[in-house]
Amino acid sequence: MKQCFKCLETKKLGEFYKHPRMSDGRVNKCKSCNKADVKKNREDNSDYYKSYEKSRANLPHRIAGRLKFAQSEAGRACARAARKAWEDNNLIKKSASTMVGNAVRDGKLIKPSTCESCSDKPSRLHGHHDDYAYPLVVRWLCPTCHSRWHKENGEGLNG
Repeated sequence: MKQCFKCLETKKLGEFYKHPRMSDGRVNKCKSCNKADVKKNREDNSDYYKSYEKSRANLPHRIAGRLKFAQSEAGRACARAARKAWEDNNLIKKSASTMVGNAVRDGKLIKPSTCESCSDKPSRLHGHHDDYAYPLVVRWLCPTCHSRWHKENGEGLNG
């Protein structure tokens, strides 16, 4: 048994993390207090941790690892599962997207060649819905402007 210096509760040794330099081989703060401190630290320094994680994600060996995984059968299966989960959780959005695609295919909706925001001629345009209650009312935006719109406005009306 050991007493946590933070919560002052006496707990079994298994409730304390191992530490080879401590006299009894365990840290003086219990696991629950330690976890609470770590969580609070991450919340208090969230900008630092976001920046750190982003810099780690952009390391060349990590980028190569993600690409290698994406091209593997397991990576493709994971992508299919994620796409299926998104579709299952966003039925209205998926339905609106399908309706726009069908309307463009059938000539009922004309897809312009330029972005409505920046007038650029990208290789691909996104049909952005301001309100999914009106699935055929879309703004045609290039991927950059579409991403910017969501960063500035969030999800928008109805999703």
